[in-house]
Parts: sequence; C-alpha cells; structure tokens
Amino acid sequence: MSPIFFTVGTELPVMIIPNTDAHVDGHPVLTYTYNIYRDFGFENADTVNYKKEELLLDKKHSPNYLGYITFEDPGKLFTYTADGTEELSADDVQEIIENITHYRDHPGLWDVQHE
Repeated sequence: MSPIFFTVGTELPVMIIPNTDAHVDGHPVLTYTYNIYRDFGFENADTVNYKKEELLLDKKHSPNYLGYITFEDPGKLFTYTADGTEELSADDVQEIIENITHYRDHPGLWDVQHE
C-alpha cells in the first residue's frame, strides 16, 4: 500500500504508512495498524522505502516518527501508541483517525499519489 498524506489541524503535515501483509498471490491486505510520520514534503522514493522497511523494527529511528494508531474495533475503539520522538495531542489523534477512516471507507483513494 502507498502512504497517504494529509495535514492535521493547520500546521501538521503527516505521512501515514499502513502495515500490510502480502498473501501468496502478492496482493497487499490492509491491516489495522497505521504508522504516523511528520511529513516535511521532501520525501523521495528511497526515503519512503526506508520508512516502510523500518516498520519491521521494534524501535523506529526516524526523528519524524510520531507513533502508530491501531484500529482495535473500527468505528468504535482505537489505540494511539506514542513511541516516537513526539506525542500527538488527543485532537490530532482524533483527526488522524477520521482521515484514516475516510481512506478505509473509500479504498480507491489509496491510489492517489503525493505531489
């Protein structure tokens, strides 16, 4: 899955990278965990790929990593884990959940590329 990009509030651009699993047929499957990075707009393919590879690590090394959100029960129960360099506010987490939910409800949006 491609990362998604949006701005939280008026000044926090973020890049969301969903954890995905590949099945035998090679198709990615959307999971329930989404990693959050501050997006400074200078991401090239190598940087995004590094962040995707970093998802396998217990500790993320990117200074832009802000933690992850787990959809425990979509639409009802969510968990934010702040294991990055900064912690998001409750309002920021809520807005990120709303944006991710919008993308989950409209899977065709995942194909939109960040410019």
